[in-house]
Amino acid sequence: MSPRTPGAELPDHPDFLWRNPEPRRSYDVIVVGGGGHGLATAHYLARNHGITNVAVLEKGWLAGGNMARNTTIIRSNYLWDESAGIYEHALKLWEGLAEELDYPILFSQRGVLNLAHSLQDVRDSVRRVEANRLNGVDAEWLDADGVKEVCPIVNISPDVRYPVLGATYQPRAGIAKHDYVAWGLARSADAAGIDIIQNCEVTGLDVVGGRVVGVQTNLGPIAAGKVALCSAGHTSVLAAMAGIELPLQSHPLQALVSELLEPVHPTVVMSNAVHVYVSQAHKGELVMGAGIDAYNSYTQRGAFHIIEEQMAAALELFPVFARAHVLRTWGGIVDVSPDASPIIGLTPVDNLYLNCGWGTGGFKATPGVGWVYAHTIANDTPHALNAPFSLDRFTTGALVDEHGAAAVAH
Repeated sequence: MSPRTPGAELPDHPDFLWRNPEPRRSYDVIVVGGGGHGLATAHYLARNHGITNVAVLEKGWLAGGNMARNTTIIRSNYLWDESAGIYEHALKLWEGLAEELDYPILFSQRGVLNLAHSLQDVRDSVRRVEANRLNGVDAEWLDADGVKEVCPIVNISPDVRYPVLGATYQPRAGIAKHDYVAWGLARSADAAGIDIIQNCEVTGLDVVGGRVVGVQTNLGPIAAGKVALCSAGHTSVLAAMAGIELPLQSHPLQALVSELLEPVHPTVVMSNAVHVYVSQAHKGELVMGAGIDAYNSYTQRGAFHIIEEQMAAALELFPVFARAHVLRTWGGIVDVSPDASPIIGLTPVDNLYLNCGWGTGGFKATPGVGWVYAHTIANDTPHALNAPFSLDRFTTGALVDEHGAAAVAH
């Protein structure tokens, strides 16, 4: 991995995955945000469109924001056609991404269970399974015994507050190693000649005659033909620099891991009623997440009561975890739109593009959104898969309402 020294040119040495160059005075495209989405966008700008005069600007260290602060779950079993389309495209790319990048990403298709705890949950879940099948997404409905067969440690006793009545199951879903994904994408982009510039904070957007012409940074001004915003919870702050008010709220979202354990949890389990989702990382930690904090904030930490409620929920579902110890917790910043779906596309400012509003669903979309965002930037028109997620849907009313359809949080 690259050392953190800003501005240092690195030798051609196998220990370094990417250069750390000084920014040039101008680029054809500037991508603001060096997380998974920004790196995937740069990768596909080069791979699919031959655009390599590109800079990825990251105000901290590469992939140190939400890319390093998520629970790595990958799935495509969303209810609405538009959501299923973009997430299924991403999942298909995930299935070949290690080979495409020639880099291990530890993509493990261990499946995901979305638990149902009430009759209404069951009705909604069966509906989602049928919708998924119509969209070519692998999905099954399992009764409680079927859940136990897939994940033997789930408590399916009827004598609990929220008994498990069944679950949707997507066998192709799973997890990947988030750091490896970022490093593989960064290496690919760098090999194509794209500059990845760390410790470079964008402090202003230069707009002349309704067109963006560059950015102001702590390393000086940089001119650009096109600017693509891709910085998760801070995207609304950046857009405001160009006079665009986005319908986003940014919230802290926290997760935690346990101490290292022997393999015990074979899949991913998500529950909306008790509000927890759990998988086991490759090293052995139990990785757990829950809902967002209710207050708006840009802090990368969360409230303690969320952890308490998350632990109580996990123990209801998995009594076997009772003696496990929490190793560490962390937080990210999620940007939530009114319909819990992303905003990907053009803006009222020419040559300024948006990719934001993913809530807690950003990691799983990484290669898919990189693909369609690169298309949008290169052609100045949305790809068919991200056309439904334009900013103007909040004025036309053509919402993609995933609030009621999504599993835990998003």
